Amino acid sequence: MKDLISVIVPVHNGEAYLEKCIESIVTQDYEELEILVINDGSTDATAEICSRLSGQYENLQVIEMPDLGVSMARNRGLEQAKGDYITFVDADDRMRPGMLRRLYEMLQETNSDMAGCRFVVWGTEGEWEQLAGTEASQERTEPMSEMTYYDSGSYLKESLLRGNTRCWSKLYKRRLIRQVRFRQGLSVGEDMLFLVELLPHVERAVETTWPGYGYYQNLGGVMQRPFTPAYMDQIYCWEMARELIVKQEESLAVQADAQIMVAVMLTVGKIALLSGTERKRAGEYLRVCHRKLTALAGKRACYSFLPSGYGIKVRMFALWPGLYVWLYRLQKKQKRED
Repeated sequence: MKDLISVIVPVHNGEAYLEKCIESIVTQDYEELEILVINDGSTDATAEICSRLSGQYENLQVIEMPDLGVSMARNRGLEQAKGDYITFVDADDRMRPGMLRRLYEMLQETNSDMAGCRFVVWGTEGEWEQLAGTEASQERTEPMSEMTYYDSGSYLKESLLRGNTRCWSKLYKRRLIRQVRFRQGLSVGEDMLFLVELLPHVERAVETTWPGYGYYQNLGGVMQRPFTPAYMDQIYCWEMARELIVKQEESLAVQADAQIMVAVMLTVGKIALLSGTERKRAGEYLRVCHRKLTALAGKRACYSFLPSGYGIKVRMFALWPGLYVWLYRLQKKQKRED
């Protein structure tokens, strides 16, 4: 018998997409699965769908909890999981055929603690059907995937600090996670912080360029919604992560500071797109962003680690925050009109 994999699926008001997500899991060609669906206080028909799915699949267990957020839902799944290996799937996303088998085989072949793959973005059922296909057709049409090996330090420097901050699209040895948990109350950046806390326990990790995870471009998802105070979480998560990163490798402080700068500018962009009245209400958050950025803007070494175009954005917002917000709004308006 193969090792058991526990698949943790947190869901909140997911009636429109949960069933298809579960279908993509149960049809994986790795059969020793335990599927844990954590219904995080849904107020739509999610509970009824969960009940039907648990009757349909013997290896699917539904865990009900009040609306405590995705971090606590994942933690509840970790507490209940019995598998030798753990993976996470967001309820509006899907697994491409063969994903779990590939990641499991990578772990076995390389004796790694964690294996990850890339992801593809989809937005319609037609796009998903084209991406999913069959495993045989994928192997015929997709280029040969490459694997990269890391220890804890190189994964932090060469993968996480370069954008691979997602907890999904990865398979973990259960013993790796130990007592590491997602921070309560965070809704943006919690994936990254979980990985930063996990990495000191990693002896070996492997990543493939093969895109095995299907990320749904959900217009109602937290990253697509207008600014709310919860969006500040991405800044706070990177600030907490910086402390942990510096303890592990002091030389990476500059890269961590650059990530904080990016998080600040992304948040500023969200605030800039609010209506005039809403921007006034969010004024204090904008001032917090400005204070945090000006404290970092003088660190010239950070600029080489910023994405293209961010150096100009950072300098402009640091010097003329009001002008930057106005120009950002104007640019986005012109793009919509085009």
